[in-house]
Amino acid sequence: MIWAVLTMIGAAWTLQSFLGYIQVKDFNKHFREMRKHGRVVIGKEKGKLKAGTIILMGIDKNCNIKEVKRMHGISVFARMKPLKGLENKNLLRLNKDDFNSFDKYTVKAIEDAINNYKKLTLRGDEL
Repeated sequence: MIWAVLTMIGAAWTLQSFLGYIQVKDFNKHFREMRKHGRVVIGKEKGKLKAGTIILMGIDKNCNIKEVKRMHGISVFARMKPLKGLENKNLLRLNKDDFNSFDKYTVKAIEDAINNYKKLTLRGDEL
């Protein structure tokens, strides 16, 4: 009986690891694709028992947002999907009114992306 339980736990762990690998591979594919077109800012809102959110924002040299993608969910089945509503706005001039159509986890991830950009530019790092 104990071997059956240990086998099930091992199989579940292996499946979860494989699905997590596929999720990371999807993220990397979208990041590389966006990076070909310019700089990419990343923001995240971690979730343990709630949905987590990752944001990729493709920006031009003037910090104008060209493309936004979001991964949102609580499972390894979440994938990067386009997020509409921020295109052609300036990353550094976004305000609360720009976030009205987004859930609070997406807003926190966007705010994290803005903060990450500001930290990197203060240090003089290149995105």
